[in-house]
Amino acid sequence: MNRKIFLLALASLTVGAAVALAFVASKNNTATRVTTSGVVDIGGAFTLTDHKGRSVTEKSLLGKYSLVFFGFTYCPDVCPIALQNITAALDMLGPNSERITPIFITTDPERDTAEKIAEFVKGFHKDLIGLTGTPEQIKSAAKAYRVYYAKAMNKDAPGGYTIDHMTVIYFMGPDGKYISHFNHATPAKDMAKRINLILEHNGKAS
Repeated sequence: MNRKIFLLALASLTVGAAVALAFVASKNNTATRVTTSGVVDIGGAFTLTDHKGRSVTEKSLLGKYSLVFFGFTYCPDVCPIALQNITAALDMLGPNSERITPIFITTDPERDTAEKIAEFVKGFHKDLIGLTGTPEQIKSAAKAYRVYYAKAMNKDAPGGYTIDHMTVIYFMGPDGKYISHFNHATPAKDMAKRINLILEHNGKAS
C-alpha cells in the first residue's frame, strides 16, 4: 500500500469522531455498554447495478445492517484483505450474519463491469453483493459515503493505471444510517466482536 493510501486510511479513521462507539466496562467489570452520540452524514441516495445485472438503490439495503466497502477488482492487496476480513467476521457471527448484507462498490467502473465483479465476489462471502455503474453513478455513491478515490497512472498495472482510494469499511444500520466503521486491516475477530456488541445493544431483529 503506497504512502498516499496509508495517509488516507489514517485520516479516514476520524470520520467516526462525531459518532463515537464506546465499549465501557461496568463498575463490577461484568457487563459492557455501547453508547453513541452525534450524527455523521455518511450514506445516502445512489443507483447502481449489482453483479447479476440488477438495479440497486440505497432503498434496496433498508431493513438489514450492511458492511460497505469501496474498492476495485484489480486491487493487489488492500481490497482482498478487507473482503477477507469481512467474510471471516461474518462467519464468526453465525446466525447474526443473516442480519447483515456485505457490499462491495467499485471505484473503477471503467474496468469493473458486472461480469467482472461477478467473478471477483465468488472468492469471498456467499452473500457479498458487488456493485458497479457509470462513472457518474460511482462518483455520486462515493460522495454520499464520503469516500475519496482517484485514478493513478502506473505503467506496470493492468490497463496502465491503478486506483488510490480510502480503505474504510462502513457499518450501516437497517435505516441506512452510519453506525461505525473499520479499517480494511481490522482483524476479523475484532470486527465480529464489535458488531455483536452493536447488535446486542440494538436488540434482536424484528
